[in-house]
Amino acid sequence: MSTYPSDLEIANKAFKKPINEIAKSIDISEEYLIRYGDDKAKISSKLINSLSNKSDGKLILVTAISPTPAGEGKTTTSVGLVDGLCHIGKKAMICLREPSLGPCFGMKGGAAGGGYAQVIPMTDINLHFTGDFHAIGAAHNLLSALIDNHIHWENKLNIDPRRITWKRVVDMNDRSLRDIACGLGGIGNGIPRQSGYDITVASEIMAVFCLASDINDLQKRVGNIVIGYTRNNEPVRASQLNADGAITALLKDAFQPNLVQTLENNPAFMHGGPFANIAHGCNSVVSTKTALKLADYVVTEAGFGADLGAEKFFDIKCRKSEIKPDAVVLVATTKALKMHGGVKKEDLGNENVEAVSKGCQNLERHIHNIGKFGVPVVVAINDYVSDTENEHNAIINYCKNLGVQCKISSHWEKGGAGAAELADEVVKIVDSNVAEFKTLYEDNLSLWDKTKNIAQSIYGAADIIADKKVRNQFKKLEDDGFGEYPICMAKTQYSFSTDPLLMGAPSGHNVPIREVRLSAGAEFIVVVCGEIMTMPGLPRVPAAEAIGLDEDNEIVGLF
Repeated sequence: MSTYPSDLEIANKAFKKPINEIAKSIDISEEYLIRYGDDKAKISSKLINSLSNKSDGKLILVTAISPTPAGEGKTTTSVGLVDGLCHIGKKAMICLREPSLGPCFGMKGGAAGGGYAQVIPMTDINLHFTGDFHAIGAAHNLLSALIDNHIHWENKLNIDPRRITWKRVVDMNDRSLRDIACGLGGIGNGIPRQSGYDITVASEIMAVFCLASDINDLQKRVGNIVIGYTRNNEPVRASQLNADGAITALLKDAFQPNLVQTLENNPAFMHGGPFANIAHGCNSVVSTKTALKLADYVVTEAGFGADLGAEKFFDIKCRKSEIKPDAVVLVATTKALKMHGGVKKEDLGNENVEAVSKGCQNLERHIHNIGKFGVPVVVAINDYVSDTENEHNAIINYCKNLGVQCKISSHWEKGGAGAAELADEVVKIVDSNVAEFKTLYEDNLSLWDKTKNIAQSIYGAADIIADKKVRNQFKKLEDDGFGEYPICMAKTQYSFSTDPLLMGAPSGHNVPIREVRLSAGAEFIVVVCGEIMTMPGLPRVPAAEAIGLDEDNEIVGLF
């Protein structure tokens, strides 16, 4: 049996072009680069401002079936596709999210692709990169400090410490910080109150960062953040604490997109990084819009399965930015489909056409869901070297019966050449201009009905359920003037239901709503469903235990 080098080994041996050469390939001159060494740079806002009159290229969204422990390879396929597009002679680039340290040291791993379809420098990207997440975390926690300081010094805004909704954040999986007491130890240490931490990717500052159209919009959105309520139950905004200016100053450099390259030396923007299970799951609007001015074809991805990432991409990102996608690539693997078909992880190495066909029910649900947004879809089978022809044919024939094109893509093993056939099909569909994009619901629908619409139309649910307290939260948000905001569902990524063990395509279930959170700066309402946590925990054996340095001071154990 053939053995393959690890992702890290492949990345370390890769030939990297100087970042100015990568920039030149998309007509960015050196004067607009803010270098972070030879292999990564930020793109100056001066360039971004100068592109407004240029026409847009075509936008391709990569999403996936419901994720499983077997893996789907959405980011890997996104990178493979852009390399495939360049391989067939197209001017293309990719826009990805930045990885979070939490899953990097936890269980999921990094987010730079895999095999011969990666973005590099892989270790830098997966660890500190250009410091964007640190800036976002610092900006978020500055607001936390200003809130507690205001209460300590006279509390002129009459903030009710019991009604502060703004938590602190850290870019790490740390379950011990979910629920904390702060301000203990005497009068000099502030006012004692109960609070907690979220992971940085769940921060509203992250959402604002990714949805803002420019630096002025960023400051406006930061100022609009509601941090809590007065004793009279009136909302208090960050601007009332005079926090928006300092926070924007902290984010000024981070707000400029990061330029890196694929293994095949094609340009890639990596900027922003919300999770799609607890946030809106898309890279920044500014990076996507800038890429559309620089390339003829732009590939981007949305987090987790299409029921989460793609839905939020359409209903939140596209709605807010007026971006219109031209096609969707839906990623599946035989192994993941077998799991959705009832096969245990330890048995996935055996051919099982029946389980693949049964698991295709999950694929079919996602295909139908994407169709509700008026965007054509191509299914990409992310090829594993252990896959069999019979399993591939089962997926291809299933898609054929649905009237959907399905292509095998071997980018993990063969890079861009392995994705050439997929790239050809995507170009054909994109250039046919058949997309008629639309959102799932209108702005004027009630918040409850928007949530119900998502649950029934996308998750196959019978209904949504909530106690009186949660229903009152919906009503108050509408009374306070937030009724036209879209919904951001926080839900397990593993199932259409709120039960992570219920795989396949379940229908007729109820979606329980545990909590409702206002994100007034991001301009959406977070609806927390089931047992999903906005601060994850580490697994029994965290990936961090295998990471270290070798005798040459090089990082090892990272994937």
